[in-house]
Amino acid sequence: MKVINKKAKFNYNLLDRIEAGISLLGGEAKSVRGGGADLSNSFAKIINGEIYLVNANIPISGKKDYSPTRSRKLLLHKNQIVSLASRLKAKSLTLVATSMYNKGRLIKVEIALAKGKREFEKRRAIKKKDIEREMAQELTRG
Repeated sequence: MKVINKKAKFNYNLLDRIEAGISLLGGEAKSVRGGGADLSNSFAKIINGEIYLVNANIPISGKKDYSPTRSRKLLLHKNQIVSLASRLKAKSLTLVATSMYNKGRLIKVEIALAKGKREFEKRRAIKKKDIEREMAQELTRG
C-alpha cells in the first residue's frame, strides 16, 4: 500500500528525494499496510543527530492511551543525516514526507528536501492545471 502526501507538491518545490526506514509499533505497521496513514501535515526534523518524522497521523484501532501524531524515528545512515543537516542550514530548506509505502515486509518513508512556494506560485500552479484540464476536455469533445 502506498500513502502519498498530495499537499507536499502543491506547497513546496521538491528538490532531492531520500528513502528512509521508519521505526513503528506493531499496530502502526498494520495500519500503514492497510492504508490508514495521513502525511498531509508531516515533516522531518533533525534532533540531536537523529532524524524524526513529526506530525504523521497513524491511528491504531483499539488502543486508548495512544497518540496517533507522535514523533517517529527515521532510519538513515549517519553520513546521510549530516549531509541533510548541512544542506538544510545552507539553503534554508525543509524536509517534507512525500510518501509512505512497503517494500517487501519493511515500511519506507520518502522524504524530500523542499523549498516553500509563495502564494503567487501556488495560484499560478492552480491556473495552469485549470487550463490543461480545459484543453483536455476540448480535445475529447471534438
